[in-house]
Parts: sequence; structure tokens; C-alpha cells
Amino acid sequence: MATYVLIPGAGGESRYWHRVIPELRARGHDVVAPDLPADDDAAGLAEYADVVVNAIGERADLILVAQSMAGFTAPLVCDRVRVEMLVLLAGMVPVPGESPGDWWANTGQPEAQREQDEREGRPTGGELDPVVTFLHDLPPDVLAEAMRQPPRDQSGTPFEKPWPLRAWPDVPTKFLLCRHDRLFPAEFQRRVVAERLGITPDEMNGGHLVALSRPNELVERLEAYRTGT
Repeated sequence: MATYVLIPGAGGESRYWHRVIPELRARGHDVVAPDLPADDDAAGLAEYADVVVNAIGERADLILVAQSMAGFTAPLVCDRVRVEMLVLLAGMVPVPGESPGDWWANTGQPEAQREQDEREGRPTGGELDPVVTFLHDLPPDVLAEAMRQPPRDQSGTPFEKPWPLRAWPDVPTKFLLCRHDRLFPAEFQRRVVAERLGITPDEMNGGHLVALSRPNELVERLEAYRTGT
């Protein structure tokens, strides 16, 4: 059995994985899902990685699953502990020296999101609506629960400093994109992953937060990666 290390995206809340964790444990796996200090202005990517490494402790057979912004943190963890596989889930893929704040313009994300919103008839240029962008495909009960528990604020500190690694870690890496992602459109992700990782991403249906909208399918995908089937 493996140890799944689930790293959340912006906001840093392990609660994001609450529908996935029981499914993995039911299959006999250990699961580590730390909260990150996302609302602490003194914490940057190095501190995020510290939290994850400390939560892992002496565990082995690690499969890291990194959601969205955690694409910047997970490789730092891989640089410090032995990891069997890294799975980027709707992830940001950095290059050496690039800050998370610069990633957006460098990759062309704003233009890609705007073009998709225009094609699909959504307003552009206004204030972000989390229901429209992130929560649009959640089951009604999960959506209601999410709306009762608004996310923590995300400090801007991690976005300021360059990503410190000189190269992507020498760890088998998978990328799973979400075909109905409204933040990181599928065609945008296909291009970025090919350019920056040199691999073809795998794909599943769902929006940006598939651990909430499609937890069972996500677990099946992770298990297929683990077993090589």
C-alpha cells in the first residue's frame, strides 16, 4: 500500500480533500493531508514545503498529489524526501526562477481564461465569482456545504519570490487536467504541460475542483497511476 500526500491549492485547506481521503483509506492506504499556512503573511513556498515534509515524517512509498497552486510546492518536497510519483492535478507548472505571481502572465493564463469565457458566454473582466469559476459542477449538497464554509484568505507572500529549484525534480510525474476547468482551460493546460514538462497530460471530466465534484473517479485515476494500469 502507498502513502498518498495530498497538497491543497490556494487557501491551503486540507478540507478540499475530504471526499477523497475516505476512499483512499478504504483501499488500505495511508493519507497525509496537511493544512498549509496560506493566511500567514510570514509564510512562503519554503514554509509550505516545511509543513508538508514535517507531516510526512518517516513515512515511505509516497505519492504526492498537488492541486493547482501546489504545483509550486510539491517539487520542493520532492527535492527533500524520496517520492515515488508526483501527480499534478489541474496544477501550475513552474520553471526555474519564476515566481507564482509571474506565472500567470508568462503562461498566458489570463488570455486563455478570457477567450474560453467569451466562447462559452460568461462575462469577462468583472470580479471573480467562485461559484461560476470553481464550484459550477459540484453536486448540490457539496456546493451547499462549500458555501457555508468560505475559504481562508490566501496571502500574497508565496507569489513574490522566484521558484528556487534549478530543474524539475527527477521524479516520475503525471499531469491530470480537467476538461471543464474554467480557471485553467484544457487547451491552455495541454500547451503549458507540453512546453514545460515535455509530457502529454491525462484528462478527466470536471471543473477545477474535481476532488469535490468527482472524488471516486479521481481516486480511480490515482490508483491506476499507482498500479501502472
